Amino acid sequence: MMTLYRIARPLLFCVDAEKAHGISLQALKNGLLPAVGNAPDPILGVDLFGLHFPNPVGLAAGYDKNGEALAGLKGLGFGFLEAGSITPRPQAGNPKPRVFRLVEDAGVINRLGFNSKGLEVAAANFAARPQGIIVGANLGANKESPDRIADYVTGMRRLAPLASYVTVNISSPNTPGLRALQGRAELEELLGRLTETRRAMIAAGTAPFPIFLKVAPDLTQADIADIAAVVRELGIDALICGNTTITRPTSLRSAAKGEAGGLSGQPLKPIALQTLKELYVATKGEIPLIGAGGIQNAADAYARIRAGASLIQLYSAMVYKGPYLAEEIARGLAKRLRADGFNSVRDAVGVDTPLA
Repeated sequence: MMTLYRIARPLLFCVDAEKAHGISLQALKNGLLPAVGNAPDPILGVDLFGLHFPNPVGLAAGYDKNGEALAGLKGLGFGFLEAGSITPRPQAGNPKPRVFRLVEDAGVINRLGFNSKGLEVAAANFAARPQGIIVGANLGANKESPDRIADYVTGMRRLAPLASYVTVNISSPNTPGLRALQGRAELEELLGRLTETRRAMIAAGTAPFPIFLKVAPDLTQADIADIAAVVRELGIDALICGNTTITRPTSLRSAAKGEAGGLSGQPLKPIALQTLKELYVATKGEIPLIGAGGIQNAADAYARIRAGASLIQLYSAMVYKGPYLAEEIARGLAKRLRADGFNSVRDAVGVDTPLA
């Protein structure tokens, strides 16, 4: 199946990146991609938050922004899916073109700007989601919202009962001012309101659900210390590290490297890996981490787990390596775990990042 993608890729790369993305979504919605038939390898199972992940390889938010293709995505070999970012009200996002392939660098720059069909469309899609797969709802805020924290509360109230978990995305660089919510005072207010709302929802009969926080890879040491302290204090269940980067490594060769927006894919790998290690140390290994950013193969996934990640996510690598990459990574990861004498993913988490 990877061979088929190598044949199709030149055709997809002949059209605009966002149009190619739309074509792939339509193919999944219409059942045009055959499902992976292999049963998950037991060594890959991860139990966290009261959920059983059949393998630790997840789809990052950004691919299926409205939860439209969950049934098709279920068959690609992922252990879990994350849809979004979803804003309370529909919004178009930034002007096009706004997605750029950096082919020479195996990277992508996007400045989509939380284009979303809104909560009600997403809620209908989540309500109809297939059984037997963990699906998270990635929440965003509307660009023109007078109270962005209220947007996250609204999104959580609507989608948490329909999802396996919710992710609070405050790390997109494409909504002006959004990353300011990573500051300690702002973060305490945001997460405080969300955890208080969660308590009220559960008291009113909603089933308990985890809250994840997605942070940027472009964090200072002070940022990392503040985030670690706040998530531990307020009982946030996991951190996703990280989103796209606003930095531009000097190694970039593509003509599109100067486009505004967040950079993902291969160039993000060392930045995201280092921030993950620092968060693992700052949280003393007590908060599960989800590694994302620049994961291209099983070696990358394994390195992220050994650095401190309990789960991993990918998206941009599929642009270059095709829709069945998760299944390929999962198989390679199982081989690496066994070769090093581990009995489970959990046994390998953080072995390369000593805690003081």
